[in-house]
Amino acid sequence: MKITSFTREQIRDGLDRAKERRKEQESPVRILFSPQEITDLNFDEVCDTYSRVGHDDFDTVVVIESLPGSADKKLPIPSFKSITTPLGEVMANDRLRNDFCDEDDDFFIEDAAYDDQNSLHSQLMLLQCALNDFTVLSLQITDEGSFTVKELAYAVEEILASKNALIVICCDMDRTRTEELNRVLNTMESENLSGLMNYLNSGESNVKGLGSFIAGLIIAKKWGLKLQFDHLI
Repeated sequence: MKITSFTREQIRDGLDRAKERRKEQESPVRILFSPQEITDLNFDEVCDTYSRVGHDDFDTVVVIESLPGSADKKLPIPSFKSITTPLGEVMANDRLRNDFCDEDDDFFIEDAAYDDQNSLHSQLMLLQCALNDFTVLSLQITDEGSFTVKELAYAVEEILASKNALIVICCDMDRTRTEELNRVLNTMESENLSGLMNYLNSGESNVKGLGSFIAGLIIAKKWGLKLQFDHLI
């Protein structure tokens, strides 16, 4: 059963249970890595992730997802003014959308890759229960080439550095493949960006949503954030 069939009470109960499972107060988060599809099978794990967000922590959320081959533009940004889920309406951050389009010629306001199957819709259901009030911006990667991924990561890092924004990275990794995750994180920690890009282009990865995953790692490194992965599937 998909998250879009859940009620607000079910989701809030899941978040409350997850908060109770955490024994210690953790450092504030700025980036979350969340599965592309949220169902009853991974709901508890996703609640563990989103429970780290306080109700008043952020006033806007940027959701990044990889949709390779879904549009001609490499970095499209959907044009919606608002988006409605079963839990209600969320307004788009139009000013932030324009900031990205002004920053780099690779960003275009384009709806070709946007539909009701995007991971954005599932993430919003959790966000509407985790945050009191927020706006949203959807960033899509339709070309997972290293140049495009780096351009997106650098633009996000620069534009959002001083803004009160949460970044949600949509990606999936088989939790049994810990050696792959460790190898990627070690490459990132050693500041071997070329090695990371070689991994991106090699076709050897088992990560779904690889472009958004790598972009999230680059942004976290630029901001000096501590990376912690409990669940990626």
